[in-house]
This record gives sequence, C-alpha cells and structure tokens, in this order.
Amino acid sequence: FLPPSSWDAAYERELQTFQDIGDAGEIWFGEESMVRIIRWLEKQKVPLDSSVLDIGTGNGVLLIELAKSGYVNLTGIDYSPSAIQLSEKVREKEGMSNIKLKVEDFLAPSAELSGFEICIDKGTFDAISLNPDNAVGKRKEYVRSLCSVLKPEGFFLITSCNWTKEELLNEFREGFEILEELPTPKFCFGGRIGNSVTALVFQRK
Repeated sequence: FLPPSSWDAAYERELQTFQDIGDAGEIWFGEESMVRIIRWLEKQKVPLDSSVLDIGTGNGVLLIELAKSGYVNLTGIDYSPSAIQLSEKVREKEGMSNIKLKVEDFLAPSAELSGFEICIDKGTFDAISLNPDNAVGKRKEYVRSLCSVLKPEGFFLITSCNWTKEELLNEFREGFEILEELPTPKFCFGGRIGNSVTALVFQRK
C-alpha cells in the first residue's frame, strides 16, 4: 500500500486514462468483493433508501454497482481530490446523478458526515493502518470516526487483505459487534489453507 502522495498520483493517472479511453481503472479486490457486499445487503433485505457511505471510494465503481442494484441514497468520500474527480467522471458516464461524492478525510470527518445506516470499507482501513506515521493512533481515530458517522445498530462491512478476522475483531471491539464473516476466496500455500482477504460485517452497538 502506498503513502498518501502516491495514491494521489495513482488516481491522477487513472483520471487521465479515463479521460483518454473511458476506463475506470483498478477495481480494488476485484469484482467478487463488490458482488459479496451487494448480495449481503440484499439477503438482509436492507431497504433501498438506506443511507450508505463508501469510505475511500476511489473510482466510485462500488457506488455505481449499488446504484444499478437499486440503492438510491449513496455517498462516497475520499481524501484524494483526484479520486473524487475520477469517480465524478465515472458517475457522469454511467448517468448516476443520485450518487453524492465528497473530498473528506475520514480521520477528521466534517459535521455533515453523520447518520449513515451502512458504512462500507474496501481497503481504506488497510491503507490507514499501514501509515508509517502513528499507525496505532490512526486506527483508533478511524474507529472513533466510524462511531460518529454510523448510526447505532448500523452495519459496517469491511474487506481487508491485511488483517485476520481475529485482528479486526480486536480493532473494532469498542462500539461494534461482529454479525458474520462473509465467504472469501481461499488459497493454499505450502499445504496450509488461508484467506488472502477477510470480509466481516459488524453492527454498531
């Protein structure tokens, strides 16, 4: 994972590519992680007008897929202005005008970022928790921010490729309880089976 400055550079490259050939770029964790999230929301019969926040939306492709599945109250944030520009371009191309996009630092969210019923994170907690500058403090700030933007009883869906289930349970033990672990692709290495990706659903207490 990259330091913030190089994320910006990466999104600027993707923005240029999108303008050149209309390609939204990288889908972090691949298609199956988006399908997994949407399938869970549908299985839970989460109302289509529930307020959803995509934390670290990147190119906004998850929000596009949610909109195509009928969700109407969608917000994406990213602290990289290039990422938000890119997701705006993708949103325009797909004609999804009801997706709200904002440049926001999730560790210091603005006051209007609150009252969400669902928060989704694919890789943003990973990136924050690998920040060489006070990673432990930043993880605590993340959990605090999550408590402030997510309603009590709201759902938090996290996809991580850095943390095990046990580690995530420990990180989010204050204020959250685990509802379920979502199935992710297994890999086998040296005779041991592991998961390269962990996907969990928490509920805010």
